[in-house]
Amino acid sequence: MSDRCSILLTHDHLACIEAAAEGPLHGPDWSFLEDADLDEIANRLTGGRPRPIPIFAYGSLIWNPGFAVQARRRATALGWHRNFSIHLDHFRGTPDRPGLMLALASGGRCDGLILEIAEGTERDSLRAILRRELVAHELASNACWIEVETAQGRQEALTFYADPVGTALVELSIEEQARRLARAAGPAGSGAEYLLRTVLGLDEAGIHDEYIWDLQQLVAQEIARGQGPGRG
Repeated sequence: MSDRCSILLTHDHLACIEAAAEGPLHGPDWSFLEDADLDEIANRLTGGRPRPIPIFAYGSLIWNPGFAVQARRRATALGWHRNFSIHLDHFRGTPDRPGLMLALASGGRCDGLILEIAEGTERDSLRAILRRELVAHELASNACWIEVETAQGRQEALTFYADPVGTALVELSIEEQARRLARAAGPAGSGAEYLLRTVLGLDEAGIHDEYIWDLQQLVAQEIARGQGPGRG
């Protein structure tokens, strides 16, 4: 079992990762969502649903929601677990130094947060969330409602990239994931930075995911190994 307190990955490790000289922020053939598209998706997903709208956050939305949050509380996604399974050759990766993005995969359970969209901000908040999470028509199916358990009982919450579709997926061992994340970098930063910010966000929320803790330890070890004698 991992020690919850043993966060080995640090900002010093991040400083050892060579920044990407250049690279694409998005897929080269994507057709980007406009405001009208975002509103249509939002209406389809949330029309007739009670307010406030609950968003289940398990990764970057925890530490950088980017929308008006009315309240937040612990929640457990039933039948899902975190997995770095989305191949990235853009954003936090390049074709030469590919990275990985976090998703939800079927099976198990995933502790995260419910972030309630502040009432009265639904249009702007949903536009911000959907523009960030879905980005393009090619990814627009990656939003769905899942069952979560909270202190108030079971409910549904909106989340993103649960069993992703329309994107390149890779099934790697945790050691292979660590090797990728230790080297990956793109115009939006490094894979290790994304992982560290997720670890710190989870820790601040009092959430311990053994897979994430093991992964950050392996990434820290990979980066340290790459800085050893005789390495560039």
